[in-house]
Amino acid sequence: MTTRVALVDDHELVRDGLRALFAKDSEFEVVGEAATARQAIEVMAACQPEVVVMDVALPDLSGVEATRQVLAHAPEVKVVALSVHADQQYVAGMLQAGASAYVLKEEAAVELLKAIRAALAGRTYLSPELAGAVYDHVQSLAGEAELTEREREVVRLISEGRTTREIAEALNVSENTIHTHRQRIMQKLDRHSIAELTKYAIRTGLTSL
Repeated sequence: MTTRVALVDDHELVRDGLRALFAKDSEFEVVGEAATARQAIEVMAACQPEVVVMDVALPDLSGVEATRQVLAHAPEVKVVALSVHADQQYVAGMLQAGASAYVLKEEAAVELLKAIRAALAGRTYLSPELAGAVYDHVQSLAGEAELTEREREVVRLISEGRTTREIAEALNVSENTIHTHRQRIMQKLDRHSIAELTKYAIRTGLTSL
């Protein structure tokens, strides 16, 4: 019985290479592809994959937020992050969002199938050069208060330079509601300026700005 895999990457050449990699192993079957986070949700519903190979940098949402949304729709799915970024913040952000593995694209030919098998077995897998550097960063983030999905969306829009009115219109709520969200977010995170919220959004992968 094959494992159903979906590919989420905005570069067609990358998806072509991944598809060729999986074609060499009868254990896996690529059942869907997406170039954006929103397309990924559609693929989840249409193809019901068991594993999603997720690019960390997507054109509409960060891989972190895309991972949260995928797992909100299908908690049993294993998300394997695939990225050119070796920075601690990207790795920690994806793991905190629920990814089971993080593989560097340059190592995909050797490491990706190992990572997927580890994820399916219930283990966390990192590309070898990443493992030692990540632990301290994850620990430093562990004590921060958890934001709700709506609060994360507000932080993302703030970090992208949207005004209170623009955020209210985008989320179809009142400006007073956005003010309330912002105050609550700042209290939760102990950050008290737009600049601090923007730094938080970048560090945790809510935005790639």
